[in-house]
Amino acid sequence: MSRDTRVAKRYARALFEVTFAEGKVTETQAELRAITEAFASDPALRKFVSSPGVSVENKKKVLNSAFEGRVSVSVIRTVDLLIERGRTQLFGELRESYEQISNEALGLADARVYTAFPLTEEEKSAASVRFGLLTGKKITIQNIVDKSVLGGAKVVIGNTLYDGSLAGKLARLEKSFERQA
Repeated sequence: MSRDTRVAKRYARALFEVTFAEGKVTETQAELRAITEAFASDPALRKFVSSPGVSVENKKKVLNSAFEGRVSVSVIRTVDLLIERGRTQLFGELRESYEQISNEALGLADARVYTAFPLTEEEKSAASVRFGLLTGKKITIQNIVDKSVLGGAKVVIGNTLYDGSLAGKLARLEKSFERQA
C-alpha cells in the first residue's frame, strides 16, 4: 500500500467519523463524488490547485466559493485541510477510501458483474439478492459487458472474485482431471 493511500485512508476515516455522527454518510459520498468529478473533468482546476504560484488562501477561497452550498461544511473543511497540507492529489483516493469505509460500516457492497450480454433488471435484482445472502450485505450491481466471457458470469465484490463463467468452469474441470491423472 502506497504512502498516499495510507494517508488518504486516515483522512477518510476522520471524515467518516464526523459525518457518521452527523448522520450524513451517504450525502458525503455524493459530495465527494461531485468534487472528484469536477477535478477529473476540469484540467484548469487541477492546474490551479496544484500550482505553487497560487497561495493556499487563494486556492481555499476559490474552492470554497465554487463548492459553497453544494457540499457540507465537513467536506469543505477536509478540502481546506488537503490544500493546506499540499495533498490535493489525494482527492480521488480520499473518495475511494471514504466509500469503502462507509459501505463497510453500513453493510453495503458494490458488485461488478461481467457478462457477455447486458443483464435485465430482473437478472440484476436476482444477482443482488443472491450475493447479498452470500456476503451478508446489500449489494449494488454494476453490469459490465465483456465479450470475452463466453457464458455465465464473473462477479467481483471487493477483492473477491466469484467465477461462474464458462471459461472458469472449464479451467476447474481441467484441474480436476489433472489431479485424477
